[in-house]
Amino acid sequence: METSGDGTIAPTWSGRSATDVAPDLDELIAPVHTAVVTMELQRGVVGDLAALPDLRAAAESVGLPGNAGRLCRAARGAGARVVHCNAVFRADRQGSAENCRMLAASMKLVGELLDEGRPGTENIAELDVQRSDLIIERSHGLTPFVATELDQVLRNMGVRTIVVAGNSLNVGVTGLVLCAVDLGYQVVVASDAVVGVPIDYGRSVMTNTISLLATVVSTDDLMAVWS
Repeated sequence: METSGDGTIAPTWSGRSATDVAPDLDELIAPVHTAVVTMELQRGVVGDLAALPDLRAAAESVGLPGNAGRLCRAARGAGARVVHCNAVFRADRQGSAENCRMLAASMKLVGELLDEGRPGTENIAELDVQRSDLIIERSHGLTPFVATELDQVLRNMGVRTIVVAGNSLNVGVTGLVLCAVDLGYQVVVASDAVVGVPIDYGRSVMTNTISLLATVVSTDDLMAVWS
C-alpha cells in the first residue's frame, strides 16, 4: 500500500499495470459499449448508516466513496452508462434465503436497514445518482448477475465492457467479476474504488485473482480516457 497526499491509502497491485493496458484502454472502455457497475454502495452498507463499521472504515481509508463518485461522473460525462446494483429486501424476508453462514450473519447485522423503503437502501451521496442511472435491486444471493435483470439490461444497451466499483472483494465484487467474465463481458476494475476486509486481504485478492480476470487500472486512468 502507498499513502497519498490526502492521507488515504492507495492500493498498489502486482501484475499488469496501467501502462501495460494503456494502448488498448481507449477502445476497451469506449463509452458506446461501456457501463460503470457499482456494487452495494449504499448508505446501510458503507455509508452513514453502515451496519458493518469495519467495511465502512476500510472503504473510507482507500478513498472508495470519493473515487466511485468521480468515476460515475466521468462516465456520465463521456456518455457511458451507470448502473447501481443494490441489495434490497422485503420486510418479511420472503424470497430471501439464508443458505450460507455469510447470508445468515448479514441478515442479523443489517436488521431492517436494507428493507424496502428504508434510508439504508439508498446509494451513498458521493455517487450523486442521476435520473439517467439505472438501479438493479436483488433480494437474495451474493452477486448481482444471478437471477436479476442485470445481464439483459446491459445487453439491451449494447454494453460489452463493465467497469466495476464497490464492495467487497471478499465475496461480492469477486463474484460480480467472475459472473461477468462467464457471461462474455470484458471487465475493468477500478483499483481504488473497490475494497476488501481486511484491506491487505483485498489486496491479495486483487493480485492473485482479479488481475487474472480483469483489466485493473485506477480511477484517474479511467477518467483520463473519458476526459
